[in-house]
Amino acid sequence: MVANILKRKLSLRIKRKRRIRAKINGTTTCPRISIFKSNRTLYVQAIEDINATTLCASDGRKLGIKANKAGAAVLAKDIAGKLNAKGINEGVFDRNGYLYHGVVAAFAEALRENGIKL
Repeated sequence: MVANILKRKLSLRIKRKRRIRAKINGTTTCPRISIFKSNRTLYVQAIEDINATTLCASDGRKLGIKANKAGAAVLAKDIAGKLNAKGINEGVFDRNGYLYHGVVAAFAEALRENGIKL
């Protein structure tokens, strides 16, 4: 029973992810900033979809943070610094099928506070 619930939740997230990705696109000057969260850590990438390349990425494991709101703020500060070093100050936020709530919302707000326009 629990396995069926988990499969259903994952399938719904993947549906939301596909629906979102059909509407957004990242360019060199305005990359798609995609977040992935697991139970233990957070990962984020700035992706340029035209050439399908990752401009920069940040890993919560390497920073030693947990997947909570405080960790999301630290991760946002790190990726904002990398983007500003490349001269990028705006992006398109890809929540990757997650609801805009909790850790995902905290990450987006911290990214805005660090100078990245979403």
